[in-house]
Amino acid sequence: MARDQIAMIAAPSRPVARPSIIESALATSLARQFRPKTNPHHETTDIAPAERRAFAAQSPQATGQSVRPSLRPFGIVQKAMAKRQERARGAICGDPALQGDIVGFVPGRLSACGIQDGVRVRSVAGIPLSQKAVMDCTTAKALKQWVTKGMKPAIGGTGGGVAQIKVAAHYACRTRNNQSGAKISEHGKGRAIDISGFRLRDGSEITLLQGWDRRDTGPILRKMHQRACGIFGTVLGPDSDRFHKDHFHFDTARYRSGSFCR
Repeated sequence: MARDQIAMIAAPSRPVARPSIIESALATSLARQFRPKTNPHHETTDIAPAERRAFAAQSPQATGQSVRPSLRPFGIVQKAMAKRQERARGAICGDPALQGDIVGFVPGRLSACGIQDGVRVRSVAGIPLSQKAVMDCTTAKALKQWVTKGMKPAIGGTGGGVAQIKVAAHYACRTRNNQSGAKISEHGKGRAIDISGFRLRDGSEITLLQGWDRRDTGPILRKMHQRACGIFGTVLGPDSDRFHKDHFHFDTARYRSGSFCR
């Protein structure tokens, strides 16, 4: 077989470009056929929709029908709408990501205790709490911010992610660390929550008591602790004192010097 024939077979087949003179003639013809009409005041009017479609149909790259995504089955739409409505009904503090109940005024047995507008939080950003936690909306919103920007990024894909947040304490009319003569705790004002650990989607658990000093879970928990600083006014963990060896303490008390993190 001749070399020229072999080269022709080996070379990939490609469409041959039209001569420029043919392209020019086609463009001129189409432009003349679909030239915009003018009104008596010499104002140019747009090409009618039918004419635009006819123009497009003569294009070598035109398709017979526009490509559109198919509609979702009505059943799927109904389920999505029902889920959205359910979230809206359970929303508290004006945020669907915070699910629970409105409690309202919560009295305290001590004069410094109580919540003016309390809520009972059931889940935060799609993560259920191990027990419903009573607090004010400022604290609930701070908790949501920490869950989305602190807890979830710190856990990442470990164990498939967090399935439940273990709550050790929430509202309680008591003094700090239950010490006689101490000031009223932020728990007694609905501004605090204690978290002792997390249950993961694979069924395993990470706890502050056992996981803080471990090589695998320690860095995760420390990252959670670090990212809570600034979101909450007070952040205490296992290294702060003997009262917090087994949990995080988060509260929304504000200090002139900024967040207190230990």
